[in-house]
Amino acid sequence: MAFDLDLIKSTYANMPAKVAAARQALGRPLTLTEKILYSHLWDNASPKAFARAADYVDFAPDRVAMQDATAQMALLQFMQAGRPKVAVPSTVHCDHLITAKTGANEDLKVANSESKEVYDFLASVSNKYGIGFWKPGAGIIHQVVLENYAFPGGMMIGTDSHTVNAGGLGMIAIGVGGADACDVMAGLPWELKWPKLIGIKLTGKLSGWAAPKDVILKVAGILTVKGGTGAIVEYFGEGATSMSCTGKGTICNMGAEIGATTSTFGYDESMERYLRSTNRADIADLANGVKEHLTADPEVYANPEKYFDEVIEINLNELEPHLNGPFTPDLATPISKMKEAAAANGWPTRVEVGLIGSCTNSSYEDISRAVSLAKQVSEKNLKTKAEYMITPGSEQVRYTIERDGFLEVFDQIGAKVFTNACGPCIGMWDRTGAEKQEKNTIVHSFNRNFAKRADGNPNTYAFVASPELVTALAIAGDLTFNPLTDTLTNEKGEQVKLDPPTGDELPVKGFAVEDAGYQAPAADGSGVQVMVDPQSARLQLLDPFTAWEGNNLTGLKLLIKVKGKCTTDHISMAGPWLKFRGHLDNISNNLLIGAINIFNEKPNEVKNQLTGEYGAVPAVQRAYKAAGLGSVVVGDENYGEGSSREHAAMEPRHLGVRAVLVKSFARIHETNLKKQGMLALTFANKEDYNKIQESDNIDIIGLTEFAPGKSLHMILNHADGSSDTIEVNHSYNDQQIEWFKAGGALNIIRKNIA
Repeated sequence: MAFDLDLIKSTYANMPAKVAAARQALGRPLTLTEKILYSHLWDNASPKAFARAADYVDFAPDRVAMQDATAQMALLQFMQAGRPKVAVPSTVHCDHLITAKTGANEDLKVANSESKEVYDFLASVSNKYGIGFWKPGAGIIHQVVLENYAFPGGMMIGTDSHTVNAGGLGMIAIGVGGADACDVMAGLPWELKWPKLIGIKLTGKLSGWAAPKDVILKVAGILTVKGGTGAIVEYFGEGATSMSCTGKGTICNMGAEIGATTSTFGYDESMERYLRSTNRADIADLANGVKEHLTADPEVYANPEKYFDEVIEINLNELEPHLNGPFTPDLATPISKMKEAAAANGWPTRVEVGLIGSCTNSSYEDISRAVSLAKQVSEKNLKTKAEYMITPGSEQVRYTIERDGFLEVFDQIGAKVFTNACGPCIGMWDRTGAEKQEKNTIVHSFNRNFAKRADGNPNTYAFVASPELVTALAIAGDLTFNPLTDTLTNEKGEQVKLDPPTGDELPVKGFAVEDAGYQAPAADGSGVQVMVDPQSARLQLLDPFTAWEGNNLTGLKLLIKVKGKCTTDHISMAGPWLKFRGHLDNISNNLLIGAINIFNEKPNEVKNQLTGEYGAVPAVQRAYKAAGLGSVVVGDENYGEGSSREHAAMEPRHLGVRAVLVKSFARIHETNLKKQGMLALTFANKEDYNKIQESDNIDIIGLTEFAPGKSLHMILNHADGSSDTIEVNHSYNDQQIEWFKAGGALNIIRKNIA
């Protein structure tokens, strides 16, 4: 039985008329993306031809999903909104706070003890406000959503950038900050700039060693980490329909790594099979009744260049397995070229660890194809050369693969099975020896491989690949091993070749689980008390941010001028810092500690203009705050790439940073800054980045006439008495300017409810 069946029935009942109205308004056939967007306009607004990458539009998402690390701040904000219950179906998933170290049982026991305060808080808030709660060990948010909540043609938002995973089941699913989630849970519209559209046509069919993961690894190499910014990617073609639903999910999941707003696929038989296999035959039947509206109009896929802003074609018959990395998910290398690339770049080729699973690749199909290779270790008298670790995506997947004997096979090759949680993928990996910071290589089927992300070691070279290729490289222990052509020497001294992976799309005997880990909320939560200890180091009730003073901002100090890539991991690290995600002041002690200061090429060392001495970024900013001084952060291209974590926006706001000026922003981070009442600005002339000097005092002029489309100016007052005036742009609309003036979007919600 499906969750929220009445909501899905209503969505499908209204969809044909809404799609027809949109088609008439635009006077042309529609893409799938457009059908879903137009059928989710706020308050059933009349459709019109919105300008792509220009018009801000209000939407009514069907649901909200939150993982435990981001849910804390999202729910702390929601508690301030004054609502008795969430306005749309919402869930919390406890998957981020479990450290992978010893193995599933022991690690889960430790997490339940260490994070009991946080879990109790999230459970009680969920119970009070009508939110579904998935307990620690239940699984990773995106896998659990795919198994239980995602449905073709729906729209959801989630406080995690990989919410986009649900596109594998034909949704428009978008990662957001907690403030956006708070709006939707409070019954308010959700705003998004109408996206550009990228169409990716898949021809042919995957076979042999090629996997769905290789599709998105190839796409990442084409589009780079920012090529999808402001766009929704829609996949189509015979290659798309020949692929499994969970394979589609993998592709959509890593769409976050090209900066895409989201990615999606049209409804097809693979999605129907997945719905029926996960006990949602009722949704499959409903979807079949409106299936013409759950994919693009035929004319679109026949002539995609007429309807998409960009079209890419990939022939799956010719697609080669890829390894992407190190240190960025868009550095794509076909496996046949890895030996050459590794030699040219000096990458360490001995593979120390292979890790499979995570929200990106933890389906039954992924595990079954990996186990087909693990079986060959004994069959071909081989020995696994690298450590091998598995993170199941959900308790349902874990229970089913144990029933089907997969875990026993993995155990025979010395594999370690971690808890059904994020673990190493988001830095929650207590890896033995990582503190030595030795140069080494790991391969994994995760989605991101930024420096220090998995184990905290800046010298760990992490490469992203399919679970099948990860398994083969772990067996070989060599990054340059090409399983399509190369042989291995077995224990008898014989040369043997690995057979291509095989596996079942779905379990032949069906999925099974004893306790999925779900806790339903109280029917009436009015009597539930949510307690936060004022002395807690993990949780802290929020105080409203102060409103804009009404004047131009003058005398701001330069806090840091960041050099190069600055992801949300650099701005607000995960790993051991996850424990403070519910305590804004404590987690603010990691503000920008991973960013490189261009003036000394060092992380976490900036000049304190009050003393002339150098100190840690958070300490220097706290000194400015204590002196009543604001500051400015300056960054490079695609600033805020990566996670949806709004802590990267709330921390500078909390410590007194007034503006972030960069060459370009990643979408979610720019929105998060706006929501928190910050100034998110971009250089009108990117070369002006070079005019910023280390001891600058900065004035921001034009705020008293702050208006959409109207530039502001910055006066850079240099230490030698000279100055430069530069033009800076912004993308604020009227509503977002009101957020700035009020001191944050939440202040407006609170005022309207009071």
